[in-house]
Amino acid sequence: MGKVSLLSLGCPKNLVDSGKLLEKLKDKGIFYSSKPEESDILLINTCGFIESAKKESIEEILKLSGLKGKDKKLVVFGCLAKRHGEELRREIPEIDALWGVGDEDKIIAYCSEIITKPAVAGPSEIFTDTPYAYLKIAEGCDKKCSYCVIPQIRGRFQSIQPDRILEEAESLIHAGKKELILIAQDITEYGSDLRGLKDYDLSRLIKDIASLRGDFWVRLLYLYPTSINDRLIGTIASENKVCNYIDMPLQHSERKILGLMGRGGSRSYFEKLIAKLRHVIPDVNIRTTFIVGFPQETEDDFKAMVRFVQKTKFDRLGVFTYSKEEGSMAFTLKGQVSKRTKSERFNEIMSVQSAISLAKNQKLVGKTFKALVDDTEDNIAVARIYSQAPEIDGVVLIRDTDVKQGDFVKVKIKEAYDYDLTVTIQ
Repeated sequence: MGKVSLLSLGCPKNLVDSGKLLEKLKDKGIFYSSKPEESDILLINTCGFIESAKKESIEEILKLSGLKGKDKKLVVFGCLAKRHGEELRREIPEIDALWGVGDEDKIIAYCSEIITKPAVAGPSEIFTDTPYAYLKIAEGCDKKCSYCVIPQIRGRFQSIQPDRILEEAESLIHAGKKELILIAQDITEYGSDLRGLKDYDLSRLIKDIASLRGDFWVRLLYLYPTSINDRLIGTIASENKVCNYIDMPLQHSERKILGLMGRGGSRSYFEKLIAKLRHVIPDVNIRTTFIVGFPQETEDDFKAMVRFVQKTKFDRLGVFTYSKEEGSMAFTLKGQVSKRTKSERFNEIMSVQSAISLAKNQKLVGKTFKALVDDTEDNIAVARIYSQAPEIDGVVLIRDTDVKQGDFVKVKIKEAYDYDLTVTIQ
């Protein structure tokens, strides 16, 4: 029986692509194995977004190349492969085949040539064993952020047809998924390119998904701040299945830096938007990300952003240090910030946010919430409440419990830490 292993790196969008590739391979009688040493083909879906992601991808390719024998093939695909395919071929000759983004059919054809005796039926391991699932609603991006090369890798923005999304959502719910996480490079753009479906936008899609039968959450990731309109805010507030959780990467607070980034908005615009979100959506949790050390960011620019964070008190905040990416519009900008300064700014803003997060978590002690159990081990369960997205936010820990993965449970907050919480079952 032919088997493949698959390592998926980078963002959830890559994870979705990897899962769909494995489903198509399974239809051909080629099954997934979590053990590379037992597989005929080693697949790796790479990330090439920023320098740290590229380094991780190369390190993992080299690790897998060490498992190769004469009867085992190494296949590299995805974002890094598209950006630096020729370099990878030249520097890592152990790679047997290499493709970019959107080449699933070529990968399937290659695997079918290598594994000439596929199984008619047989066991296939589960690729992602979680009670949540990422639901990709669009491909590509039309935004022109100067630090980003994603449009060059994944192409123009293209909404996935709503009937396909709803069909997949129903399938995931039927499979027992309790949280559907809508993702795209910019989900607020959804529907803008759909011909023949007038006024079908993200709000309509959310309502259609929420109307499906079943006990599940809907979570929204990657909302472009200047595209969040009153209709969308009202939909999030009114739909009970939609988590009151807003993830909108602002990237900076100062107009000068936002302009250099090719981003819309301003500090005053963001303050008004956040005030509206907190007024209209009960108990809304707002997550954002910032980039520190962007070219020409002065100490005054950075300090202004820190003051903005202190004033706004985001519920969740992530920070990236600027990564100079070849091919991006920002690559040739003058006024590059030193690595040391970027690191210092990263540590400072994260220290500020850590204190904010702890104070917010302490206010939750004694309150009760609905939580989704992600995993259980040794009588300890790891769960999340509505304000915690998987993999990027904190978790709630339930001790001495017999709850099962995928259960929705009622919990009471017992102790608070910077990011995580301990709870008791109610």
